Amino acid sequence: MLHQMVGDLMTTAVVSVRRNTGFKDIVQHLAEHSITAVPVVDDQCRPIGVVSEADLLRKQESQADPGGHLPTAQLLPVERAKAHALTAEGLMTSPAVTARPQWSVVEAARAMALHHVKRLPVVDDVGRLVGIVSRGDLLHVFLRRDPAIREEITTDVLTRTLGLAPGAVTVQVTDGRVTLSGTVPQDSLIPIALRLSESVDGVVDVTSHLRTEPDDPAGTPRQ
Repeated sequence: MLHQMVGDLMTTAVVSVRRNTGFKDIVQHLAEHSITAVPVVDDQCRPIGVVSEADLLRKQESQADPGGHLPTAQLLPVERAKAHALTAEGLMTSPAVTARPQWSVVEAARAMALHHVKRLPVVDDVGRLVGIVSRGDLLHVFLRRDPAIREEITTDVLTRTLGLAPGAVTVQVTDGRVTLSGTVPQDSLIPIALRLSESVDGVVDVTSHLRTEPDDPAGTPRQ
């Protein structure tokens, strides 16, 4: 089965900044390119951190409002440091959480969830920045058309991987929701068919109406 990798989905024309890039220059980059965060790279183009809109807004959060009221919440030391930072090195969240081009969509999504980030700089084998992938990029797999999903499950999952006879299982796909109906030789194949179908790109949900083949008329279980 062929699944989309991070390298298929990432943006390769990456906007990045250096350690000494100033506050206003970073804001300018975000505005010009309609992005919400930018990787910070070293002299070898290796990501060392990320500056997001949230990092930049620390400066406003730390200031008194027009009525002279001070912030209601006490900033943590790291937040206070960002509020007074003037360059990317002081503003960035570090170290940068990165991905590899060969990662699957699942691996990238798990890394984002684990580290509470919305995007991942993508690096090559020596750690150099080659792209960036966002939550929105990962969601593109769900734009896959139903016929393509059905074909992959029918051909790759059921026939090639599980060795089921063509037509033994009917696959219906509507808006990414898969329904499997038919018979399989063994009970143990049902959860496997479900798990493999769920892993196909673009699948939203899988419902099983699978059952095992009945014994033959002589009462001997089918092998």
